Amino acid sequence: MIDKVVASVDEAVAGVRDGDVVLVGGFGNVGVPLHLIEALVRLGRRDLTIVSNNCGTGETGLALLFKHHLVSKACASFPAQAGNHHFVAAYESGECALELVPQGTLAERLRAAAAGLGGFYTPTGAGTDLMAGKETREIDGRLHVLERPLRGDVALVAAHSGDRFGNLRHRRSARNFNPVMAMAARLTIAEVREVVPPGSIDPDDVHTPGIFVDRVVQTGGAA
Repeated sequence: MIDKVVASVDEAVAGVRDGDVVLVGGFGNVGVPLHLIEALVRLGRRDLTIVSNNCGTGETGLALLFKHHLVSKACASFPAQAGNHHFVAAYESGECALELVPQGTLAERLRAAAAGLGGFYTPTGAGTDLMAGKETREIDGRLHVLERPLRGDVALVAAHSGDRFGNLRHRRSARNFNPVMAMAARLTIAEVREVVPPGSIDPDDVHTPGIFVDRVVQTGGAA
């Protein structure tokens, strides 16, 4: 019998390794797997590459990874914002490198990894510092940049509900980077507000199919 539900967030993140590329779902503070991030901090894995839309704020969520010096590289669209002093300190000290990726490009690089594509050309970033070191091509008279797939060793995602098969339903705007990140990693771990019986999520409301999810843990919360 398939049952992907685990008993605790600490059990859920077991197996994350030093140096892993970790995809973290969410947009701002919405749809962020806060409990899984806290468990990752307790696990203490270091030299992580964190891929996310932003780098957290205050003393919760992604900010904790920078506070505890666990990140050697961030790949993000909006790394600098009010209240993210832990990332700023890590970046300015040279502890954490930064790859700045436009938001649409970030989403499409993840989708390319999920779909098994070799990359794609985009005009976004052409003619700027963001194209440094990348292959370029003129298409229909316009310069395009080749962007490579962005694969993760681990994806940490949040959902409103999930079943033991790993099927997930994300609520409202929490359906942001979570589904595509779940598809783009070797190991996908989902924290859910509630675990529901199989069949409780209407097929039309399955935003992330269970085939892409390896572990589910119930945490409560607002995802």
